[in-house]
Parts: sequence; C-alpha cells; structure tokens
Amino acid sequence: MAMDTADQEQSEPKRRGGPVTFFREVRAEGRKVTWATRQEVMISTIMVLIMGTVAGLFFFTVDFLLGNGISFLLHLFTK
Repeated sequence: MAMDTADQEQSEPKRRGGPVTFFREVRAEGRKVTWATRQEVMISTIMVLIMGTVAGLFFFTVDFLLGNGISFLLHLFTK
C-alpha cells in the first residue's frame, strides 16, 4: 500500500547522529536505569537456583514414572 502525501508530511524526519551522539545518549539512558542492589541480586540468584532444582527434580520424577509405567504396560501386553 502506498502512503498518502498527508501521511508522509506528518511523520517526523529521521534524525542522523554520529557515534559520539549515540554513546552520549546510551550513557544518559544508562543513568536512568534503576540498578538492583547486591542483596536483591543474591536473593534472585538463590531463588533461580532453588526453582531450577525443584523443576529438575519434578521432571526427573515424571519422566521416571512415565518411562517405567509405559515399559510395564509394553511388557504386560507383549507377553
């Protein structure tokens, strides 16, 4: 679809800047970031490790039970 001339006039012109402008803007945005404290990072890391371990144990158990259950059924019906 072609854009109408009215749509083209309303869009903002593209701004071009050099690498210095880019890095200045990146630095300004970096200052706006709310960085996590050391304690928040430690708690989040511990929670991720705990949840990863719990998920791993859960999937191991489900896989083990399903594998043994299907194996039992296959041996039961193939004899």
